[in-house]
Amino acid sequence: MASEEQHYVLELPRFERPVKLLIVVAPYYRTIADGLEAGARDAIARAGASCDLVQVPGALEIPTAIRIADRQSNFDGFVALGCVIRGETTHYETVCNDSSRGLMLLGLDGLCIGNGILTVETMEQAVARADPEGMNKGGGAAAAALHLVALSRKWGRPGGGVGFTNDQIQIADTNEGPASA
Repeated sequence: MASEEQHYVLELPRFERPVKLLIVVAPYYRTIADGLEAGARDAIARAGASCDLVQVPGALEIPTAIRIADRQSNFDGFVALGCVIRGETTHYETVCNDSSRGLMLLGLDGLCIGNGILTVETMEQAVARADPEGMNKGGGAAAAALHLVALSRKWGRPGGGVGFTNDQIQIADTNEGPASA
């Protein structure tokens, strides 16, 4: 049984510069979402980071909200929170697979995302995993995002812009025609 296993948990990273995360939560199961959010906020605060929160209708909207926020705002990372409980139809598989795939694709594009979307069989399983004093999957998702932000900063390249350095740019002399490469 998974609850009897011992898991190693990395210490939260420390940051020299401020970190700001966006928590994107689908509160379809309100009490579950509240537990996940509480755990995430606690982990973020313990790391000395800050966060904002937005709500979306369901788990399928979480990746889209993260993409919009990444393109239009200045967050260092993202925490995806929600819960999908198996029902009587195949909709469960669609929501689980597509929300997870969307987050993975965003992560592979370089976004720092902690996935805290629970995919469970029963409400009891969801309650156990969302409890900040129990399995604390919300805190775990926030910690994952923070660790990815730390890696991104560790391996980040100085500068910015579009990948050019001053010694790579040639300016054409308008008196002599185009510059040669």
